[in-house]
Amino acid sequence: MSHKTFRGGIHPNGHKELSKGAPVEAYLPKGEMVYPLNQHIGKPAKPVVQKGDQVLAGQLIAEADGFVSANIVSSCSGTVKAIEERHTISGSRAMCIVIDNDGQFTLAPGVGTERDPASLSNDEILAAIKSAGIVGLGGAGFPTHVKLMPKNPEAIEYIIANGSECEPYITCDDRLMQREARGIVGAIKLLMQIFPNAVGVIAVEDNKPEAIETMRGVCMGEKGITVMPVMAKYPEGGERSLIGVVTGRQLRFGQLPAELGCVVCNVSTLNAIYRACCKSEPLMERLFTVSGDAVANPRTMSVRIGTSAAELIEAAGGIRPGCNVSKVLCGGPMMGIAMSSLDVPVAKNNNALTVLAEDEVEKADAQMTACIRCGRCGHACPIGLVPQMMAEAAERGDFERYEKKLYGLDCIACGSCTYICPAKRPLMQLFKQTKAAIMAAKRKK
Repeated sequence: MSHKTFRGGIHPNGHKELSKGAPVEAYLPKGEMVYPLNQHIGKPAKPVVQKGDQVLAGQLIAEADGFVSANIVSSCSGTVKAIEERHTISGSRAMCIVIDNDGQFTLAPGVGTERDPASLSNDEILAAIKSAGIVGLGGAGFPTHVKLMPKNPEAIEYIIANGSECEPYITCDDRLMQREARGIVGAIKLLMQIFPNAVGVIAVEDNKPEAIETMRGVCMGEKGITVMPVMAKYPEGGERSLIGVVTGRQLRFGQLPAELGCVVCNVSTLNAIYRACCKSEPLMERLFTVSGDAVANPRTMSVRIGTSAAELIEAAGGIRPGCNVSKVLCGGPMMGIAMSSLDVPVAKNNNALTVLAEDEVEKADAQMTACIRCGRCGHACPIGLVPQMMAEAAERGDFERYEKKLYGLDCIACGSCTYICPAKRPLMQLFKQTKAAIMAAKRKK
């Protein structure tokens, strides 16, 4: 059976088998816990605790500071050790709340209290999501309560659950759908209350048959919620690609999904919504994959936000004996960030660590030639940009053409162009640098 797909895209080796079959276990961190105040798009959260305070797991430690911002809760019990600058996974420094973990994980009062979803009003649902500090867990980190407040809720026709997980090596969403299908469907039903004219569509790549079967089993008898298998192709999980596949509608440059009548949420985000609304659980933990050819026991674990990356690699058995590590990525090899240190905390929107014995980027650098004008980058681009022309404009410093004529700021940095380029040009890296330069100039103005 052929499944729907989008234009462009690529088929990198998935390497999912490394972690796919390992049992999912909860990991309880042993070291100090670190909570950056900027774990989301928008304004950093504002601390509501100070050094020396005793805190409990699930307790608010920093509150949203503005409309586009998000609460942060402690995922452990212990004592606030410091509020200071620390390095984050991106390599930059940010203000963080540091908690001396007492290893007890004592819950704050009320956390875990069951609530009947049928009894919740729309305002109560949104308030629970905001209070829990939920952001987009697929990587974007946009505050979820803001996403769920479009100007015209009646105009939303589709609630799309993104279960594509197309990035190589990562299997946490696949495992989540097999374990927490009822929570995901329960959250869609809550959102269908907020958006009364919407149907729910759970989009899952067809290389996840167990997840598809489990989700379908839970959806049986549910009115207005269906599971849609889609072709396994990268970057299927991109919002623009997924909306096109599910609805046939094309998101134009500069448009928001709500303008096309769509709300797209990652399945991990939906599960967090269900837990916040129905179990009174703020966002303290998430499923997280540690994989790669240099890891001894690749696996997906239930991980507490704020846990050290170094601890999680040790929890996956550490480095394979006799193996040299060339690179550690936060995320996967297509869109992941190369890490300069492992002494950094896992944030809400991080879903994986990929530990590699060989650095493909280093090998590509050694083979790079001038552009051969083959056009493959344009065919691979999932949103119809022309990377060859974008690269020429970027290299000349013609930012006006890059932004206004070639729509370079709409690049989703998926890396498809870099992957497919026979000349081994570092296109995505160039586009990221160019976007950063343009945005810095705008801020300066």
